This record gives sequence, structure tokens and C-alpha cells, in this order.
Amino acid sequence: MSDALHELDATDLAARLRRRELSAREVVQAHLDRIEQVNPAVNAVVTLDPEGALVAAAQADERLARGAEVPPLHGLPIAFKDTHLTRGMRTTFGSPLFADYVPAEDDLVVDRLQRAGVIRLGKTNVPEFAAGSHTFNPVFGTTRNPYDTSRSAGGSSGGAAAALAAGLQPLADGSDMGGSLRNPASFCNVVGLRPTPGRVPPHPGGNIWDTLAVPGPMGRTVSDTALLLSAMAGPDPRCPFSLETPGAAFRVPLDRELRGLRVAWSPDLGGHAPADPDVLAVLEPQLSVLEALGCHVETACPDLAGADEAFRTLRAHSFDLTLGVLLDADREALRPSLARNIEQGRRLTPADLITATTVRSRLHLGAVDFFSRYDLLLAPVSQVTPFDAELEYPTEVAGRPTETYLDWMRSAYLISLLGLPALSVPAGFTPGGLPVGLQFIGAPRADLAVLQAGHAYETATRHGRRRPDLPTT
Repeated sequence: MSDALHELDATDLAARLRRRELSAREVVQAHLDRIEQVNPAVNAVVTLDPEGALVAAAQADERLARGAEVPPLHGLPIAFKDTHLTRGMRTTFGSPLFADYVPAEDDLVVDRLQRAGVIRLGKTNVPEFAAGSHTFNPVFGTTRNPYDTSRSAGGSSGGAAAALAAGLQPLADGSDMGGSLRNPASFCNVVGLRPTPGRVPPHPGGNIWDTLAVPGPMGRTVSDTALLLSAMAGPDPRCPFSLETPGAAFRVPLDRELRGLRVAWSPDLGGHAPADPDVLAVLEPQLSVLEALGCHVETACPDLAGADEAFRTLRAHSFDLTLGVLLDADREALRPSLARNIEQGRRLTPADLITATTVRSRLHLGAVDFFSRYDLLLAPVSQVTPFDAELEYPTEVAGRPTETYLDWMRSAYLISLLGLPALSVPAGFTPGGLPVGLQFIGAPRADLAVLQAGHAYETATRHGRRRPDLPTT
């Protein structure tokens, strides 16, 4: 049985562990073996502590053997995103400046997951300072797509998504400013949720008022993703916008009748995010699945006028606040495109920031009104399919040349600006075998409803059950 443990869903593994049908040591060792066999092909896990993981697994087994109550994620192994601080284990942010940095504390999300019972394996790869949706950096190199290792795994949680798809871990943490949970989930045929800001409080953080970037969960199924969210979510007084709903509210069955649901479909987000034809060729037939589930589907989109400039302005300002000191210390140590983003933030005027904030406020209120008429918005997760891993970013989208590494990410980051929960669910494959995700977007704070809709769609299609065929060493 141990040879197939890496293929089991996290919810199944958790149940078997609690029933003592499996030991945490067996589960951890099976995933360590899988990492040894296939990680060289994908480069998803970049720091590994097998000895520490096995010791922690043995301690978890001993607690259960004593009859002690164990937490909901008891014995499940996970490698944390390499932008999340891990006490006593290096956190590089994908930057040579932090290649040997070992934090003295855990990020709140890391602490919560370990308290929920996960076993720390190591760290997953990221782009430099999580900037961009293609995972490569000068410290560890490029993470490759398990379905085609010549292609990108997406980012910035690309190592996490590739590790999930390749069976290196059953759950994965991540974060999302402009699509960093959703894009890699789409590229790697797994599930990624960008929660409502405040659902998973970010701490520590350079700007505690920043609601653009949020931590969130990934899984191979929607149920697994909800399980991980249940351990991540909940209020924290250090986050001024954290939501009061406890995480346990998401540790519930997701089955829900979708009949009568009012669903809007926007293939290009009102003309603001045109997608490549091969993306739409996969997604448009999926609308019939929602209709067969009883949903009323029509084409519609909330107002997004000015969203692109507002997002880029607020993102650049955030980069200047958090990374500007590094630019001053050693500009040459930063990726040129990242340095330009920080410099863009420095050129912003108070009027620029006021305009961006005003636009964001208007668009959020417009989205609230939109969701009084619709229960759900569907859109592409990514405007492109997984691209050549040797590129920094795609050279064109929908026939138009790209000028920056952000240009192909609008279908994700325009939704980030509105503060809405958004879920990437596997939606099928191109004729060439590349995964494509469908984005389920809900009203503010409607995270559970989004998960329920995604679960119903996933159950009806089972696209996520297709696993990559990877070489083993």
C-alpha cells in the first residue's frame, strides 16, 4: 500500500491516520520516497529535512498511541512556500540576498498548520520575492510543470502546485496577490483558493493594511483545499482586517444543490483580459456542465474600468514599501524587472495613490451590486496555457505582444483588486495535454459558497483526477 500513499487525497489520508490504519511515519516516508524519485524532474521542493520530518512523524504516532486527542491535519506532510517564514529552516524568498537566511519565527500560517498537525518536510520553490507567475530564481533554478517539464508550473506558488500534482505532498500552502495561487493551480491541474482578504490573516507583514496579497490553500481536490483552509483561517488581532469566522466553519461537507444558481460567464472580463483561443476552447464547453447541474448561465461581467492601472499602481507601491530597502542596498542583486517595479512605486505621487484607491473602492461597490444579481462569476484563471519554461513570461496573449511580465495575468489580478474569493478548479486539457483551470468567483466573504460550487463542478467532471506521467529515478 505504501507505494500508492502519495496518490491519496488529503482528506482520505487524514481519516486513515486518525483510525490508525496508517502511521504518520509511513505517510511521511512514502512522500520522502516520492520526492527522491520525481523531484529532480520538476524541482518543486528546494529545501528538505527528512530527518526532522521523520522525528516529528514518530512523535505524532506516539501521541495517537497514548490516546491523546490529535488535530485535524494530524500526520499530513507539507513543504511550505519559500516566502513563508519557517523557524529554524532557511527561507530564501528565491533571492541570493537571503540564500542562507534562517528565521527565528514562523509565519502565522505556518504556525497554525503545524498546530493543526502537519509534518514539516521542507520548502517549495518561488520566483524571486514571489514577483510574477513563473517560478524561477537564481538560488534554485526553475520549477517545471509535471504534465510537461518543458513548460512553466506557474507561480508564485509554482513549487507548491507542482509538488501537489507530482504527489510530493498532499496539501500545499501559498499566497496570492495577482494570481499566485490560482495561476499555478490552473497550470498544474490542482485546486487553489484565493480567500477573501482577512480570511487567512497575513503575519508578519511589511504593511499590515495591505489587502492585495493574501495567504491561502491548495489541494488536489476542492475538499482538500477546504480542509487546509479550515486550519489556516480565523481571526488574529494583529491583522486589522481579519474576519471573525473560525476556521472550523470550513471543515464541513461541501455537497450543495446548485439548481437555480445565477451564473455569469465572462470569457475576457468585459474585454479587459482577452484569452488565447486554446484556453477558451477548453473552458466554453464547461458551461454545459453548470447548466446540467441546474444553473442559469449567461454572459455578464462586473465593471472593471480602471482596474488594470489601479492594481499596478497599488502593487508597485507595495513593492516599494516592502522591498525598497533592498533596492537601495544592492540593485544588481535584484531581477531587473523586479527592480523596475520597485522604481515604479517610487515614482508614484499622492495623487496616483488616491486615484487608485478611489477606483478600487468604486469597483468593489460595483462588484457588491453585481453579486446581488448573480451568485457566481466564471472566467478563465489564466489567459494562456503553460508556456515555455525558458521564457520569463509569454511573448503574446490573444495575438497581442506582451510588454511586461504582468500582461498575461489580468484575468487573475483584476479579481484580486475587487477583494473577492476566487477558486481555480481543473477544467480539462488542451489537445496537447496541457491543463486549463476554470475560475469560480464569488461575492465578498462568500468563500464557502465558492468552494461548494467548485466541488459540485469537480464531482461532475473529475478533470483533476488525471495525474501526470513523470519519470522516476
